[in-house]
Amino acid sequence: MLWKLRASVGYLVARRLMAARWAVQQPKLWRWMEGQFSRKANLGDRAAQSFYGHMLYFRGHGLGSKQEGVRLLRLAAQAGDAKAAYQLGVISLSEDASRGPDGQEAARWWGQAAAAGHPLAAMRLEQLYRAGGYGLTADPEEADRLKALTVRRGL
Repeated sequence: MLWKLRASVGYLVARRLMAARWAVQQPKLWRWMEGQFSRKANLGDRAAQSFYGHMLYFRGHGLGSKQEGVRLLRLAAQAGDAKAAYQLGVISLSEDASRGPDGQEAARWWGQAAAAGHPLAAMRLEQLYRAGGYGLTADPEEADRLKALTVRRGL
């Protein structure tokens, strides 16, 4: 129990320090901050998994950081984080050396994000269903339903 409290306090301090440029530029302090993010994410905290997953995917160094970022984003999305689910949809449409774009996977993640209220997910999903491609057949009826959803949400 005490270690969970320690992890929570360390995480909160590290998140506050993210706003200070001087703190981020100090290598020893930065490594400590990353350790706090990692510890909280490994305890299963959805917000920490989403935050640290985004950080590793976009700012990490090397393929291992990107893969760990995707793993953390997937855990956060499966726990109901809309931002992580949206980002996994974007990642699903990107192409890398190991795989090509996957429209069905992107539609699944964006559908989850749209159901959770992510503002761009329904719009991107509507565009994907309208155009089709990447292994996903065009579905104008679903695209029209999603367009109506974005209009109701005021996007």
